[in-house]
Amino acid sequence: MAQLFVVPTPIGNLGDITFRAVDVLKSVDLILAEDTRTSGKLLKHYAIETPLKSHHMHNEHKLVERLAAEMKAGKTMALITDAGTPAISDPGFLLVRACIEIDVTISCLPGATAFVPALVNSGLPNDKFVFEGFLPPKKGRQKRLDLLAEEERTMVLYESPYKLTKTLKHLAEKLGEDRKISVARELTKLYEENVRGTLAEVITHFEAHPPKGELVLVVEGKPKS
Repeated sequence: MAQLFVVPTPIGNLGDITFRAVDVLKSVDLILAEDTRTSGKLLKHYAIETPLKSHHMHNEHKLVERLAAEMKAGKTMALITDAGTPAISDPGFLLVRACIEIDVTISCLPGATAFVPALVNSGLPNDKFVFEGFLPPKKGRQKRLDLLAEEERTMVLYESPYKLTKTLKHLAEKLGEDRKISVARELTKLYEENVRGTLAEVITHFEAHPPKGELVLVVEGKPKS
């Protein structure tokens, strides 16, 4: 049966993959991977020999219709990214939409994603939250920050280690230095760390200890008046 499986992969620790995910990756005709070199290590670890094909932000626009048509004709495929759940700040949305348009069955497996453990571990309210992903690098950044300054729900953002301090300072300017924040670094890995405090305190910490690795920012919402 024509089908696309959206398969989460570990965000760090290779043990964080489900039995079902491994079975699916072994059974499909083709695996679409954001980076075949990165995914190749995971597949080798689990003795998965299914053929790999690159599917990333630079080629997905050209490939989605052809791939969806191949699935419609009977091929089964699995979509994975370098880490976490596809389409969450990663390629995936375009292919899922293309499959829906031509009635290809889609199965999205549950599994690893970085923002959930970061949110739960933050100590900030998580009954209601908004996921922002990466802030715009330049155009639209100030407008987005102005909107976030009025957001009452807990906010979750992604950021690279090279831009972290700059982003923290932008948040402090718009939200105030006393706003609480938790920065999760290298989740599930050997050097996992959670730095919690006010924006001012966390800025001071990372200016003294420049970060490495993947980062998730969990920011307190605007206090209700």
